[in-house]
Amino acid sequence: MKLPTALRPARPDASKAVLIAGAVAALAAVAATNQLLAKRSERRHPPRGQVIEVDGVRLHYFEAGTGTPVVLIHGNGVTAEDYVVSGLFHRLAANHRVIAFDRPGFGYTARPRNKIWTASAQAKLIAAALDLLAVKNPVVVAHSWGTLVALRLALQRPDLVAGLGLMSGYYWPTPRLDVPMMSGPAIPVLGDVMRFTVSPLMGRLMAPLAFRHVFSPAKVTQDFKGEFPTSMALRPGQIRASAGDTAMMPLEALSISKLYNELACPILLIAGDGDKIASFKHQSVKFARRTGCELHTVRGAGHMVHHIAPDEVGSALETLIARAEGLPSASSQPRSDAELERTRA
Repeated sequence: MKLPTALRPARPDASKAVLIAGAVAALAAVAATNQLLAKRSERRHPPRGQVIEVDGVRLHYFEAGTGTPVVLIHGNGVTAEDYVVSGLFHRLAANHRVIAFDRPGFGYTARPRNKIWTASAQAKLIAAALDLLAVKNPVVVAHSWGTLVALRLALQRPDLVAGLGLMSGYYWPTPRLDVPMMSGPAIPVLGDVMRFTVSPLMGRLMAPLAFRHVFSPAKVTQDFKGEFPTSMALRPGQIRASAGDTAMMPLEALSISKLYNELACPILLIAGDGDKIASFKHQSVKFARRTGCELHTVRGAGHMVHHIAPDEVGSALETLIARAEGLPSASSQPRSDAELERTRA
């Protein structure tokens, strides 16, 4: 007996098509939700600084104070607001002209996809911005991934940078599990799917654990818990920027570590002796020994030294700034990456 069409078992290919359509619809719904959450986050945390266009890139920055210029470059996963939340921005602005940039793809700075945003490319963008803002001979202070940008800036523009304050930096390539684990959203196509769907969800689940890890062995500060805009870091665009920087980190450190003998300005390293992100011993101590620069150790602190000990860090940076102020202005000409490589060879 022939069954009616409605009672016949569905063909395997039809069932598969239904499953695929359902999966696509679910992903689309999640993506739409994440976009709405990102827009809501931006409404709650609108840009509080100023915007300048540099080489076609919209660059957002905070500025306050007068006096010797100090430039702040943030690390991965956060924005320039990290320095405001820690208190370091306003502490330094009491005596200096302080400018804190959102790096490309973070906060409200654009990250055009027609360029690979290496540390060198980011340094060139910031240098061009400083030229437009008529900032001369600043002391450049950077944290974590931002130290790679600061180092490139000092190498490319020895005529510009009066001193470097490097906090919790990653200076030497080492095996890292977070590179393959966190780089997925930077992969073309697949990464775009991830950053609009599963990555924001995973980020929200993992954020408390991640914060404890970067602050350990110290506790996450109450100011960071209450004021850091976590939702801004989980927008699809910033997830792509964070993943891209993570993917490039070991190669960036390998490339720039060959040029440390070319650094000509005063350098102060600041690091916590309990840093679990950028090993105190294998990063900061090694850099200080190889270059002969000063290392200020924050006892009992982890990666987020400027949050754990903002007054101690601020005082150490004031010493560096005073030291840089007493030096004659640099007269060296700007150098390209190719010229730096030829010098090393």
